[in-house]
Amino acid sequence: MFRFDILASSKKTSARLGKLHTSHGVVNTPAFVFCATKASIKGVTMDHVKNAGTQMVLSNTYHLLLQPGGDLIREAGGLHKFTGWHGPMFTDSGGFQVFSLGYGGVEAEIKGSQQFIGKKTLLKLTDTYAQFRSYVDGTVITLTPELSIRTQIDLGADIMVAMDECTPYHVNKLYTANSMEKSKKWAMSSMRTLEKYGDRSQALLAVIQGGVYKDLRSESARFANEHNFNGHAIGGSLGKTSEEMYDVIAMTSEMLDRTRYTHLLGIGGIEDIFAGVKCGIDTFDCVNPTRIARHGSVIVKRRELPDINKRHMNLNNARYERDHSAISSSCTCYTCKNFTRAYIHHLLKAKEILSGTLISIHNIQTMNTLMEDIRTSLKTDSIDDAYHDWCSA
Repeated sequence: MFRFDILASSKKTSARLGKLHTSHGVVNTPAFVFCATKASIKGVTMDHVKNAGTQMVLSNTYHLLLQPGGDLIREAGGLHKFTGWHGPMFTDSGGFQVFSLGYGGVEAEIKGSQQFIGKKTLLKLTDTYAQFRSYVDGTVITLTPELSIRTQIDLGADIMVAMDECTPYHVNKLYTANSMEKSKKWAMSSMRTLEKYGDRSQALLAVIQGGVYKDLRSESARFANEHNFNGHAIGGSLGKTSEEMYDVIAMTSEMLDRTRYTHLLGIGGIEDIFAGVKCGIDTFDCVNPTRIARHGSVIVKRRELPDINKRHMNLNNARYERDHSAISSSCTCYTCKNFTRAYIHHLLKAKEILSGTLISIHNIQTMNTLMEDIRTSLKTDSIDDAYHDWCSA
């Protein structure tokens, strides 16, 4: 049975220390969830992921519905056996892909309002379904809440997300309100489908929508609180700036049933995580740690950066050609114990795929270390000390 226990709560903020109990193990929260979008974290094995301290991974229903298909993964014994990951598994609904197909790719609009340039494959969006053309073979797919949940059941998820429409920043309030109402209907369809076809060990999260509008967020939160969801996922547009995003997260979190588990969808910057934890967020997911790794970017504490105005260390830079030190002297990951900045710089220049693997291992363990430090700080209600350690120059 899924269960969320709150072990300690901060007296200074809304932060809390907790445990998620799933049929595939326990997750100590706050925690970071790594994205195995297509049943793979690019460039690393699940052993790499586990040995770097990971507690839970996330796969994407939309992509796996298209290839290889939920039925095939069910035949394989679910994602756990299919991927070799035997810990807790989180799946999202495909709702974000409805957003990105209709309004532009992830790179075109991450909580912002940039213009999308490219081919949109969303064909039709109604109150009951989203219809789009598959990027795999061009076939027309009709995604309903029922299909989303049945696919997530086939995948064997421990925690799944109700289908929603992830509204972008640039639409008006009327569109956002109509979209939020649509997501409420889809959430109820998702719940009925899980009750009919799933089992009691699988948890379902309602997505809190409403954009930057307090009254819409309040209505979405009220709806979720009034129904028997296992937890909440905060989604949709969170604003155009970091400050606006923090305000929306804080505002939304205050409206939710605080006894339930809360996940923040698609956010993974270090400062963003600290802000989210202070608002009571329990888990986060983002593709960023491994995506930037494949381009040579390394996550370290702010004081370890050669330029404190940058967010990451870029091992492509010439300064690392003869730098025979580890990426981080304080890191105990496989990469830092065995390889140097100079070697990884060479791999990047030689376009060897091992570079992405080694940096990914480091970035995964660094994010897990960050979350462990945050959990430790919450035991003494001293999260500001952890923030200073990670984010001060």
